[in-house]
This record gives sequence, C-alpha cells and structure tokens, in this order.
Amino acid sequence: MGLKSAYYLISLAAIWGASFLFMRIGAPSLGGVWLIEGRVGFAALFLFFVALALKKKINFKEHGKHYAVMGILSAAIPFLCYGYAAQYLTASLMSVVNALTPIFGTAISALYFRTKLESGKVFGLCLGLLGVAVIVGLDPELFEGNNLFAVFVVLCAPICYGIVGTYTQTAKKVDPIANAYGSMFMATLFITPLLFFIPPNAVADINWVVVASVLALGVICTGVAFLIFFKLLNDIGMPSTLTVTFLIPIFGVLWGVIFLDEIVGWHTLIGAVLVIAGTIKTTGFTLKTVIKPTL
Repeated sequence: MGLKSAYYLISLAAIWGASFLFMRIGAPSLGGVWLIEGRVGFAALFLFFVALALKKKINFKEHGKHYAVMGILSAAIPFLCYGYAAQYLTASLMSVVNALTPIFGTAISALYFRTKLESGKVFGLCLGLLGVAVIVGLDPELFEGNNLFAVFVVLCAPICYGIVGTYTQTAKKVDPIANAYGSMFMATLFITPLLFFIPPNAVADINWVVVASVLALGVICTGVAFLIFFKLLNDIGMPSTLTVTFLIPIFGVLWGVIFLDEIVGWHTLIGAVLVIAGTIKTTGFTLKTVIKPTL
C-alpha cells in the first residue's frame, strides 16, 4: 500500500468515525428518524450531482430492486439503529460495536452458503462478542432507562451490514457510484413515511450546530466517504480496504473524548481491544494482505 492509499484509508476511518460524533450531536433534538432522513437525503442529493457530473447512468428500471435492497439493508435500517441509539449511547460505544461488522458478515455468509467455519474464526466471533459483553456488563449506566435496549438496537446495524455483505456476493454488479446514489435514494424513500408518525424530539433545540451536523453526516460521512471507499477498492482491493474497520473505533473514541467530553473507562478500552482482535481473527487479517512491495 502506497502513502497516498494509506492517507485515503486513514481519512476514511476519520470520517466514518466522526459520523458517530455527528449523530450524537443531532439525535437529542431531531430524534433518530429525522436525523437519518437528513443523512440519507443529503447523501442522495450529493451523489446525484456526482453521478450527473461523471455521466453515470443510474438505470432504475433495471436495477431498482437491487437499489431497494441495498438502500434498506445498508443504509436505512442500520442508520436508523444508530440514530436511535445515539440518543442514549456514547459515540465511543457505537463505533466499537460497528467493528463487529466483519464478524457478523463472516458468520452470516457461512450460514447462507452452508460452509463450515474454521475454529479460528469461531474463536474470533466469540472474542468479539465477549468484547461487547465486557463493555456493557461492566458499565452500570447502561442498565439505566432505555440504554440497555439501545445496545441491542445498535447491534442490529452490523448484523444488517453482514447480511448486505453476503447479498453482494451473489448480486449483479452495478457501477459503484450509481449503486451509492441508487441505494441512498431508495433509503430516503423508505424512511420518508416515518416522518409523518415520528416528530423530532425538541424542535426548539435545533440550532446551526445540529443542522451542520446533519449536513456533515450526509455529504461528508456518507457521500464523500462512499467515493473514497470505492476509490480504495479500485486501488488496493477489498482485503486492504477492510482494514478501515480496525481504525474506525480509534477515531470514534477520539472524537467523542475531544468534542463531547466522553469518559472512556478501562472496560471500554479492554472491550474495544477484544472486539478488534476478534475481527482480525475472524477475517484472517495479516499484514501481508495490506503491505505489498511496489516495484
């Protein structure tokens, strides 16, 4: 991996890590539904202009069902889970839970394709779940109010990503930018009806910081992040690109501490290490998959 690709990889981790920060800022006043509708709506608008500028054909008639599946499972549902959880959980905790994505992806793929998991991957799966148990079980605040339920809700997000990962292995290949725009557009349509039944939490508390956070979520953390992600896939391939999963919790915790004054206990740090170690073990990640000699 060259220096340029490493820069893009770290930038992507920093941007996706910041998404948990922005959700924590916007969720208390907007609520999960209005926050996420803004996220996918602004992302769809941004990606529409990108697709238009690059003259990419979206072709909803041919790929509409695919966009719907991707939009619901890779954006609408997981984003709503994070949006709800952001009202109760810290950015640090949500970013660590997000690192379970490859673990759930491996398990779901094995179930779908009826392949036997190697003992090392099973160990990694258990290690990751143990990490979450350490974080939750040793934090008494998570057993108050709706906090514990929010933990179970936020776990649904990486499960959805795992399902999508399995789906894409058999789905028809679609242009990445068209895929990104199409899925965000369908996610926007899926969430829109909910706006009529679930109002914002506190309209009076919506200020320029909240609005800016929603814009950043949509344009930067979703639209721009997708473009960087697809560029990395093209430049260094999937195995190296997926190392971003290990970096996101670092930035998620960092931004939470710096901008939200979140306190990270020792149990969170130990749990995060266990989750990342489990992810590495499950995916079979080694430095050889990332560092390749350049001639």
